[in-house]
Amino acid sequence: MLQAPQRTGLSGPTLIRLLTRLTDVDVPQSRQPLSDHLSQWLGWTDAIALSAALNNRPPAIAPGARTFSSAEERECERVRATLADAIASDTAATAAKRLMPGQVPAKVAALQADDADYSNFRQRYLSLQHTMETSIGNLRSRLRGMVAAKTPEMTRLAVVDAIMDRALLPRERSLLGAIPKLLQGHFDRLRLAEQAALDAAAAQAPADTGATAGTDAAEPAGAAPQPAVPAPKPGAWLETFRKDMRSVLLAELDIRLQPVEGLLATLRAS
Repeated sequence: MLQAPQRTGLSGPTLIRLLTRLTDVDVPQSRQPLSDHLSQWLGWTDAIALSAALNNRPPAIAPGARTFSSAEERECERVRATLADAIASDTAATAAKRLMPGQVPAKVAALQADDADYSNFRQRYLSLQHTMETSIGNLRSRLRGMVAAKTPEMTRLAVVDAIMDRALLPRERSLLGAIPKLLQGHFDRLRLAEQAALDAAAAQAPADTGATAGTDAAEPAGAAPQPAVPAPKPGAWLETFRKDMRSVLLAELDIRLQPVEGLLATLRAS
């Protein structure tokens, strides 16, 4: 089976380390501080809005805002669990076929692998990204409103979060939207590696048969028999790709939920 490209040690989020391991893109680790990156990503209008939010008097607390409680904690857990379940069920079902009576699972897996089209996986990845963005965006807005209802300083924090959310969303979409294209290379390499292994095993089979039949020229007298290279299970590469795609999506989910976790921590501490 395919061996993932080896990379030098890379620190950072699980998503970055996964993509580094699964793809052939070798990007050196940035030494630039996060603040410098942010200054490049924010437009001048965003910078003005942030300056005003940080330096001016906080806006008045909106009356009648909903307060934070254990119900919101449970809602956050529910959203995370729902999205994780959607990722697990969707990636397992992508390109899958139902077993018909009398069919052998191994043969069905091989047929699925032969018919697999990456465009199906790409479309499902994009669909799951849209679901994550919508669900988490709604949750973040809800928590932000609760933060804003606490104190004037918390209101300031909520305004800053809203500005950063709006300013960085295009950049987030651009960066995360590139992931399906990166995974296509992994998809193709897994498929080609399994085919090469199957071809090598098929080419070795006649030689093994001749040696078994007693051909003296096959091996020198007294030589230790060469172990046969086991052929891979046909179609196993597709299940490997599904698992890898699932891992990447779950790591992306963790990244997307970080602002929500920050708002939750603020509400718990207030």
